[in-house]
Amino acid sequence: MNNKEKISVFLPCRKGSQRILNKNTRTFGNFDFGLLQIKLHQLLNAQSVDTIYLSSNDEVVLDFAKSLKNKKIFIHKRSEYLSSNEIILDELINHAYELIQEGEILWTHTTSPFFTAKDYDEAIAAYFANKDKGCDSLMSVTALHGFFWNKHNPINYDRSIKKWPSTQDTEIIYEINSAIFIANAEIYKNKNDRIGDRPYFYEIDKIKGMDIDYKEDFTMAEYMLLSNKNLIGGGAFN
Repeated sequence: MNNKEKISVFLPCRKGSQRILNKNTRTFGNFDFGLLQIKLHQLLNAQSVDTIYLSSNDEVVLDFAKSLKNKKIFIHKRSEYLSSNEIILDELINHAYELIQEGEILWTHTTSPFFTAKDYDEAIAAYFANKDKGCDSLMSVTALHGFFWNKHNPINYDRSIKKWPSTQDTEIIYEINSAIFIANAEIYKNKNDRIGDRPYFYEIDKIKGMDIDYKEDFTMAEYMLLSNKNLIGGGAFN
């Protein structure tokens, strides 16, 4: 397997975030079009990415993408139903397959601003390297040590052995941080999923895996960016 196979990005950007108003395009740091502006720049600068399928019902998102006039960006105006709160993720996965029916699908989000162009290229290389070893997909994860419980008991250590072990001695829990998923279009078609049966766990740190979902996430990430502009990667931004 080599990494010359076609890599198509699916970037969903619906309008109407319930937790953060205009989350994709509100000003973020020094970027007038915010998270969308950063993410498109990162994807356009990833050497291994062939095409970016931007799916949105938000005219601000669509107009900004059009203004870039980049042939690598395929702009799709998504239906209001597929942008509503009623749909389940399975329907959006099917939508991704309708747009991208061959090659490798890389699913990512604007809400991972610290996953850079270099990170995408390295993750794609890891995907193909581990596909040769028997994995059929890739998802980014953050490895967590600590004290994790369900409502009744610990799930990653045994209190009958040691009530409070060192956190480094607890079993690792892997959090799917949604920075990146990669799988072949056939998995989308046959399993209606963005990972297969044997995903490779692509470990990244907490900063790269930061997912902006709540207002406090947005505020914290913006402060981090203003403190260190290199977090989003290099290059001149549009």
